[in-house]
Amino acid sequence: MIDKEKVLSIVNEELEGSDLFLVDLKIGKDNKISVYIDGDNGVLIQNCIDLSRKIEGNFDREVEDFELSVFSSGVGEPLVNARQYKKNIGRNISIITNDDQTIKGELISVDDDKVVVREIPKKKKDSPVEMEIASTNIKEGKIIIIF
Repeated sequence: MIDKEKVLSIVNEELEGSDLFLVDLKIGKDNKISVYIDGDNGVLIQNCIDLSRKIEGNFDREVEDFELSVFSSGVGEPLVNARQYKKNIGRNISIITNDDQTIKGELISVDDDKVVVREIPKKKKDSPVEMEIASTNIKEGKIIIIF
């Protein structure tokens, strides 16, 4: 079985000092490794290729076979860390709280403890309201894509 800590160490070492960061790392029982990355300025295909080569170069397929995929965190995927929220300040977001309340609006600010959203008013005559949402109270946050 591929050691998750070893993969995590390789990924962190490779991404250190760049604007890229790890979003998720999954290793299945069948040694299927899935690495999800994001970046403060987006992710290029070349970033995924370089990271894939770095990980693959640290394992020997003769000793242990594995399948490796490196992905950029996709549009519509839930945001999972403060850094992803910060890079999306100014965009529209939908947040589901732990009590299943849905809040939609413009992401105004982010810190380690909370996010601030200027909620879209339910009625046109109402004024927008800024809401502070504790990070611990966020079940899921997704950027609203407008076409």
